[in-house]
Amino acid sequence: MTISLVLGSGGARGYAHIGVIEELEKAGFEIASISGSSMGALVGGLYAAGGLQAYKEWVLELDVLDVAALLDLSFDRRGLIKGEKIFQKLREIVDGVTIEELAIKFTAVATDLRSGKEVWFQEGDLLTAIRASISIPSFFTPVEYKGMLLVDGGVLNPLPVAPTMSDHTEKTIAVNVYGDAPKPDIEVPREIEAKQSRLEKAKSMVQKHIQKLIQEEEEYSLFDIIDMSFDTMQKALIRYRLAGYPPDHVIEISKDVCGTYDFHKAYEVIEAGRIAAKRFLEEVF
Repeated sequence: MTISLVLGSGGARGYAHIGVIEELEKAGFEIASISGSSMGALVGGLYAAGGLQAYKEWVLELDVLDVAALLDLSFDRRGLIKGEKIFQKLREIVDGVTIEELAIKFTAVATDLRSGKEVWFQEGDLLTAIRASISIPSFFTPVEYKGMLLVDGGVLNPLPVAPTMSDHTEKTIAVNVYGDAPKPDIEVPREIEAKQSRLEKAKSMVQKHIQKLIQEEEEYSLFDIIDMSFDTMQKALIRYRLAGYPPDHVIEISKDVCGTYDFHKAYEVIEAGRIAAKRFLEEVF
């Protein structure tokens, strides 16, 4: 069966798309088209270019300190992170690939702040399209491109089904990483669990020290409030977009599987995607 696959935005939750893709392929589905926003565009673009396995192997090795080392601070007041270190690695995987060269149809969705419209990348340099689509406002610096000021596609369209409407495929399957389902129980390998445990303890000690210094016991930090606000807007936009462009099926990934910036938790998030895809296939097919 040929399918159009729609991969949603959600920061680190987008790792779940890897598990979903692997299970769909294992079940014999032919992915003939991909549309994605933000991490959905990154994972979908790498899959279409044949680089997803190499990317998966890389992110599975990252711990929180590795992720921190990749965050190259920007002197551009429009965003905290340049993203050059991350894209240096991506260039090692799929350098010089254009969207026209991909074996399957691909669309990366970004948002133009100057016009207030979404932008569909369906041609041109693949990594430029991905860089524009993942540019979370205030976190990554925006992309200047052909007179546009481009940021994360999720600002306007976190689950972009519309680009697949003209596809000649048998089914359209969307993957929503802001689902309300309970977080699945995932058995994490002992070495990964031990590494994360040490890091969480260090993180807790730092947080307690900061609270003591500022004599503050607030439940949420400013960063938490910004993150939660963005997540709330994403969920509302997804409901609105799905009402206007309903796919044939939606695979729901629990929003609680990780936080937006938990890029050191690739193993459990990929597995969450795999579990959700298996459940979907058992129930629907």
